[in-house]
Parts: sequence; C-alpha cells; structure tokens
Amino acid sequence: MKQSLQLRLGQQLTMTPQLQQAIKLLQMSTLDLQQEIQQTLDSNMMLEVSEEENLQQDGTEPIEPSNVRESEFSEIPNLDEKSDIPSELPGDTSWEDIFDSIQPYTASSHDDEGDDYMFQRAPSQTLHDHLQWQLEMSIFSERDYATGTAIVDSVNDDGYLTTTIEEIHQSLLEQIEDLDIDEVRAVLHRVQNFDPPGMAALDLADCLGLQLRQMPEDTPGRGKALELVHGHLDFLAKQDLTKLKRALELEDEELNQVIQLVRSLEPKPGRLIESQDYQYIIPDVLVTRSGKKWVVVLNPEIAPKLRVNPYYSNMIKRADNSADNTTMKNHLQEARWFIKSLQSRNETLLKVARSIVDHQTEFLELGEKAMKPLVLRDVAEEVGMHESTISRVTTQKYMHTPNGIFEFKYFFSSHVSTDSGGECSATAIKALLKEIIEQEDASKPLSDHALSAMLKAKGINVARRTVAKYREALSIASSNERKRNF
Repeated sequence: MKQSLQLRLGQQLTMTPQLQQAIKLLQMSTLDLQQEIQQTLDSNMMLEVSEEENLQQDGTEPIEPSNVRESEFSEIPNLDEKSDIPSELPGDTSWEDIFDSIQPYTASSHDDEGDDYMFQRAPSQTLHDHLQWQLEMSIFSERDYATGTAIVDSVNDDGYLTTTIEEIHQSLLEQIEDLDIDEVRAVLHRVQNFDPPGMAALDLADCLGLQLRQMPEDTPGRGKALELVHGHLDFLAKQDLTKLKRALELEDEELNQVIQLVRSLEPKPGRLIESQDYQYIIPDVLVTRSGKKWVVVLNPEIAPKLRVNPYYSNMIKRADNSADNTTMKNHLQEARWFIKSLQSRNETLLKVARSIVDHQTEFLELGEKAMKPLVLRDVAEEVGMHESTISRVTTQKYMHTPNGIFEFKYFFSSHVSTDSGGECSATAIKALLKEIIEQEDASKPLSDHALSAMLKAKGINVARRTVAKYREALSIASSNERKRNF
C-alpha cells in the first residue's frame, strides 16, 4: 500500500481549563468544597478571605444571606489593557499545564495543632473491640484466654457465632495441647455472659434463651418464654396461637404476656454496639418562608467570600518577565478563575434550588403526601441547562427546609397517572401507603391487593406489584408478617 499525505477538516469539542475547573467545583459536596477552598488559599498568595467575612467571624457585623453579587468578587483595578495575563486558555490545555497542581490534603502535611478537630475524633468502637475488652478485663488462664479470643473472632456483627464449637476446637488443637472440647464449651458459656446479652449465640433460639436466662428469675412469664423459644419458636413465627396455647398450656392472657416478653428481646444484639461514624450534613441552601413566598438563599457558612489581595496584585510589573513576576501573574489569573468558577457554582446552585422549590411548594407546606412528580429534564428546561449539569448540581447537595434536610435528588421522582388525568409522585404514593398501613387493624392487616384497591378509590392507578415494590422500599413487611393477634 502506497503511503500518502491527506488534509482533512473537522471540528472537535474541547473543554477549556476554566470550564474544567468550573465543572470540578460544581460537582463537589460541601465538605469537599471547603477543603478545596482552603487548599487554594494556602497555595495561592493572591487569594484571601474578604474583610466582610472576617467581620462576620468576629461577630461584630453579621452578614445576611443574599445572592452572590459581582461586587463580592472584586478583581484588580490597577492593571491596564496591556497586561500580558491571558483571559482565556486554549481548549487543548489543562489546568496542570499552566499552573502548579495543588497537592491533596493530608493530615501529615499540617501541624497537629492546626488539624481540624473533626479529624481528631477517636475511632468508633466495634463489636469485636467491645468483646475483646471484656475478655481482657475478665480473669482467664492462658489456655482459656486463647480459647476466648478464638470465640470472639468467630462472632459476626449481629452477635452470632459463624463457626461451630467443633471447628473452634479443631483450630485450637495446634496451638493448645490436650485441649478438650468441654473446655471450649466452658469458655463459650463465659463469653455468652458478656454484654450485650445474647452474645456468641449459635442460632436465634439460643440468642433469645441467653437473654431470658440473664433476666431475674421472678420475671413474669420467664419460664414459659424459655420453653417457647427453645421448642415452639416456629409456631410464633407462623402466628399459630392455637398450637402455642396447646403446647404451653396457657390461656390467652398468659400467652399474651409470654409473647410480649419474647418480642421485647433483641434478635440481633450485635447492632446495639454502634460501629459506624455519623456523617454530619451541612446544607448548601436554606429555604425559609417570608409572608406567602418561599425564599431560597445560599448557606453563608459553607464557603468564605474570597477576593484578590490588592497588596500583592500591585506588586506585579507589566513588562517584567522575571520568574517571580511570572509566578505572581499565574497566581493572579488562577485566583481570578477560581473566584469566577465559585461564583458560577453558587449561581447555578441557586437557580436549581429555586426551580425545585417552585415545583415542590406544596411539599414544603403539606409534607410528603403533596410531593409533585419531577424529573431532571423539567428543571433543565426551566433554567436553560443540560440534564447532565442538573445531575451534577443535585448530587451530594442538600437543602434545609422546615420539614428537614433533604438531598436535591430527593425531590425528583417518577409519576403515576390518576383518574382525573393528572399525575401523582411516587414519593407521595409511598407516604400515603405508609399512612394507610400505620392506621390499619393489626389483627387484620391489609394485603397488597387491598392497598391497591384503596389507592384506586382515591383516584391513583397503582397495580398490586407496584404496591408491593413501594412497600418493600419502605421496609414494611407483608400482611402475613404484620399480623398481630394481641
């Protein structure tokens, strides 16, 4: 094949560094944005927190939350048109090609005294740590301590043993000579007395029995409750009260007392020990009512107001091409772009939040049952943006309302048609289902077919399978499992 040169014309869409940075800030959560701002302040000499922000932190002159104004992002007044600082960069470049990349934040890069107190919290205690602490505080021989450690290691997050006693015994034979399986059982009985009650149980019946045996002997119904959990737990699961009364030889009132005692026990005692860190949410926008209107403002605490440092900007010389002067020019342009990108993020956030509030005004006034169907396309068309941009704005962004704090995506849901020709939000249907089930007769719970019929009577056309899907999404059991005779 003969080689040849050809000339082709074409168009290609590329993103400028400014657009790359704007998109990066737009999709950041509040905590990530605060960290990004702090990193930029630490690395860029031209950026500083405005004096108004300092006054607000000192408590001398609080700032009312308001829309982002151009005057809040002041730029350099003393640089004339002959400045060689570019206002735009070519589309085939990236931010790192022009400016030094900012190193990611690490705790080791700062002094201990300057670390945020949020990062200085002690690690949360796990169930394994809790059991191991009790094991170390108890008096055990060296052999029994090794056996107890193996047992604690075999306990899952729910508090149950994941291996049998025989398997634990076999695994310890190589470590402990002449270990008898009865020794393992003896240590297991001691571990089963640890807190919370029901630890290291072999199954559900064993777990409930351990909790009952730790109750005082004079507890009403304790003896019959032990007999129930060890021999007739399947009757209770099936709500077969006739067989239960016959097996336990009890009357209705006594059986009710025993059942209530069993239901007061914890089937998964391990979850009583919290092992997860709570993540605190800082809302991006605040929604308040002013007269008959709902007002949406940015949360003034999520980000400080920034400006260009006038002292350092005045030190830039237009005709100087030295390394220091070039670095200062780059920092100046980076500061301008960062402020502009931050302003664009705030404006976009406000536009989307106000559009959501305009569509969901009834939710703010009446609650979940009044939620309107809403999709990304509706908001995108209203604010004049692409759906992908709306998706970025609504991810990990939160709104503080009188009904609570919600992620932006919470207000978007599919719709179901009604008899009147309108539409009903899936969120509103779930809230209505939850309300109906909470008001039902516990002895005669409503089936999915009955719930579907009740919704159709209200003009909402929902199939039985859709009702089942919504019920499962709400973590509500089926009618058979919800049935209560006492």
